[in-house]
Amino acid sequence: MTKPKTAPKAVPKGERPKFMTTSHPLIVFEDTEVGRMKKRIFEAPMADIDAILKEYDVPSPSELGKGGCYIQNTPRAIQNAKRRKNDVVLIPVSTTENHGEHANSGVDTFMVTQICEAVRRHSAKKGREVNIAHPPLNYGGHPYHHLGMPGTVMVPQEVVVETLVYVMLGLWNDGYRKQIIINNHGQLWMLETALHEFCKRFQLPGIYQVMDWHRAIREFFIPVDRPDSLETTFIHADESETAVGLLLFPDMIDMKYVKDERGKTFLPGGHFDSSVDPWRRPHRWSEGEGHFAIERRGTPGGVVGEPSLATAEKAKRPIAAILSYLTLCIDQILDAYPSGKLPPIDQITLRDPKDLEPFLKEPGSPGWKSVYELPQLGPFTKG
Repeated sequence: MTKPKTAPKAVPKGERPKFMTTSHPLIVFEDTEVGRMKKRIFEAPMADIDAILKEYDVPSPSELGKGGCYIQNTPRAIQNAKRRKNDVVLIPVSTTENHGEHANSGVDTFMVTQICEAVRRHSAKKGREVNIAHPPLNYGGHPYHHLGMPGTVMVPQEVVVETLVYVMLGLWNDGYRKQIIINNHGQLWMLETALHEFCKRFQLPGIYQVMDWHRAIREFFIPVDRPDSLETTFIHADESETAVGLLLFPDMIDMKYVKDERGKTFLPGGHFDSSVDPWRRPHRWSEGEGHFAIERRGTPGGVVGEPSLATAEKAKRPIAAILSYLTLCIDQILDAYPSGKLPPIDQITLRDPKDLEPFLKEPGSPGWKSVYELPQLGPFTKG
């Protein structure tokens, strides 16, 4: 296998990560390229934030139906040429759910797709355009407490997992072997399950990531003392989600219908965190049920929080942060492993690299084999 262009540096034995503090006791950034980038954005004046958003053409109309933006709406010859320069694919996943009377039930879909679209626009300007797959999950999996909410469509976990497994397989077969699944909904454990099931079932070399985009930049959802800051942290159909909607797709939000709601809890607080784990509590929100009311009983309007506090201005810094982070992530992958190159195959799969050679060729080229001809291997195969 071709050596990477820039091999990652090994961490010296015993070296401890270093951190950079801020004026907020819970907000620290690791002294890495990722942390330094996030700290710059966290501390930047709003003029700089506006300049970042302008680089990404934010806000812009949705590109779901705009030719040349997604794999599925681009002529294949053009799309193949894009893949030869950049074989990273962003896979946005979302759901359909009640976000209160003021918001659309596709909030999660339009949040995650417009984030991906902005990254695509920026990368195209740089000559290395990233690929986006149409969302494979517009109707997602859900936690128990969403059960029965009108406007919320719940898909069984096995459907979510199997859908993602075979979407990943089909994209791999078409040459997209660096895949970032970007999540915008409370179904992270299902997506992690799908990623690991895909790897165990097919043992195909590649770079695979699942990312809760809001958790990736959780520091930007902690309220701080400045005018552009959110006043509450990210939960659901709340100030944070409404603010992002007002920035990215304001024609789908109507604040004259907004109503705040707070859920009912039955045990002392401090144990379970909120959606982006900002408070470092012992449990993620998804690690329990029964200690608070289900939505039908506690927050029947579909809101958990105070969306009335939302403004588009409050969403600018978090959106600038996630766009910058995704760009950095993609650039670092491609700098280390340019399009068509992967980490050492004998280190990331039990398959024989020689056996994989025809499957790793460019799709449709002489000698190429489809993954649907791939021999099964190991105890996790199906069929």
